[in-house]
Amino acid sequence: MAEQQAESRRVVVETPNTRREVVHSEAARDPERNGISGAALAAIVVGVIALAAVIILFALNRQDTTNENLATQTQPTTIVQQPAQQPPIVVQQPATQPAPVIINGQPAPASGGTATSSGPDDSSIQAAIDKKLTNDPAFSSLGIIATVVNGKVTLTGTVKTESLKLRIERAVRNVKGVNAVDNQITVG
Repeated sequence: MAEQQAESRRVVVETPNTRREVVHSEAARDPERNGISGAALAAIVVGVIALAAVIILFALNRQDTTNENLATQTQPTTIVQQPAQQPPIVVQQPATQPAPVIINGQPAPASGGTATSSGPDDSSIQAAIDKKLTNDPAFSSLGIIATVVNGKVTLTGTVKTESLKLRIERAVRNVKGVNAVDNQITVG
């Protein structure tokens, strides 16, 4: 049962004309203390959830190992023996033929020694032409392709006017190391 406490106070109120006495009484109730607190209830719930999670994980782990053991027992082991590999056959060409020359617009790797030409190599000419075509706003949006082989530049692409075609050719001719220009740009 709830405990009930009564508190009573007497207050005297004086005014210039009268004097009176006022009695205040308050009843205070204390709730019953026979249940469990909220913190204890929360701790119990968290404990039950953790215990359930551990049990579930243990059961799943046990089931996985049971399945693996069963699969290992039922599957026969097959061993396949591969034949020995034979060594590769190497074909050598006679020494009288010169080595093949591959031209793809890229410079050949430099061999140790002195350079035979006094001018710039194709890769530096290609880089200078590409830089000139991309830095000029009139040429950069046209998609002109320049290919350099032994100092000879081949231009391909499409432009709107003949004068633009000639301007591109003149710009490429002014690059250091260009020996010839094959202008295959079409006007259309």
